[in-house]
Amino acid sequence: MENNRKAHRVRFERKHIVSIMGVDGTWRRRCILVDASASGAKLEVEGSTDPLKAQEFFLVLSSTGLAFRCCELI
Repeated sequence: MENNRKAHRVRFERKHIVSIMGVDGTWRRRCILVDASASGAKLEVEGSTDPLKAQEFFLVLSSTGLAFRCCELI
């Protein structure tokens, strides 16, 4: 499989549990951070992604919510 990514990806050996949250704060979904780079990340979302039609969301990296990134669905 060919990798056309611009940035080098780091794949995690252990599962990193994170959350995605709507920018308006009305929804939050638990997920697993599979890999990450300077320009993106791959997530495994628990449950159906049908309700998550948002183009923008927060990736919440800590249980306290203090570490997060504003993201765009690609």
